[in-house]
Amino acid sequence: MAYKGQDNLDHLQPHKVGVLITNLGTPDAPETGALRRYLREFLSDPRVVEIPRFIWFFILNLVILVIRPPKSAEAYKGIWTEQGSPLLFHSLAQGDGIRERLQRKYGDAVEVRVAMRYGNPSIPGQLQAFEDAGIRKLLVLPLYPQYSASTNASTFDALARDFMKRRLLPDLRFISHYPDYPSYIQAMADHIRAWRDQHGGADKLVFSYHGVPKRFLLKGDPYFHECHQSSQLLARALGLQEHEWMTTFQSRFGAEEWLQPYTDATMKALPGEGVKSVQVFCPGFSADCLETVEEIDEENREYFEEAGGESFAYIPALNAEPVHLDALTQLIEDNLQGWSLRADG
Repeated sequence: MAYKGQDNLDHLQPHKVGVLITNLGTPDAPETGALRRYLREFLSDPRVVEIPRFIWFFILNLVILVIRPPKSAEAYKGIWTEQGSPLLFHSLAQGDGIRERLQRKYGDAVEVRVAMRYGNPSIPGQLQAFEDAGIRKLLVLPLYPQYSASTNASTFDALARDFMKRRLLPDLRFISHYPDYPSYIQAMADHIRAWRDQHGGADKLVFSYHGVPKRFLLKGDPYFHECHQSSQLLARALGLQEHEWMTTFQSRFGAEEWLQPYTDATMKALPGEGVKSVQVFCPGFSADCLETVEEIDEENREYFEEAGGESFAYIPALNAEPVHLDALTQLIEDNLQGWSLRADG
């Protein structure tokens, strides 16, 4: 029996490899409505807020989504640029740089796209674009070096939910974390060293990571340990003495205890301990965003200076710096081993 389309053997031909680079996300505009949509998607994720859904539904919709969007919109207005949100344009620039590096070596055998876990460009939209392009092998790199269920696992959840709706699934490789990847550590060290060569040093170099509730750690989430691992390796690469650096955690939300020490409390305390100059770098943020530009470089600068500190400096994230793009490209290539990358597919 003959079937319609049985002579179309496109699905048997060699296929290109897709590389999907993801980050957390950003609202479409610094406006209350856009922030409400973004926060609803973000805070509805059970990986992010581990509270019984029935209870959280009312807290989210009757309290948080009423109070928080206008305040968040004002904060985003302060960092918004002509190119849009910093996280988005830095992420797109990272994608462009990685694409250029991979295609320089492998031609059009590799296609690179960028997606946001929440907001746009969306993961489902980019997966559809890959399928339309005939991608049958897919590597996913979430740009969260230190593993947490609230970020890395949430990204995998989004992939899985999308795949449940598809008949044709690609071969999948997922880079779940890279806290001790040598090129990542070296890229940060080179970046910090170059910045300090230009601007000078400080009494203390603080590595600030996004916080999570302490109970995540108690449930087995390795994030706390991987943050300290990255800090120790980075301090060693920079040749720092123990008293010259420390690790802190920022961005806590709600009343429960989060990972400590807190960045804001640390900034308020350091001047009283004799630390007059401080520099802050955020190893867990691959790109600058609200939490670095506004929270660190503005809020925490004020805390430090109001407490008597004399000099505060924020060292920008790696963003699309060549050393970062080189490190990420090497990480991707390491994880593409065994897949054909001939320019003809």
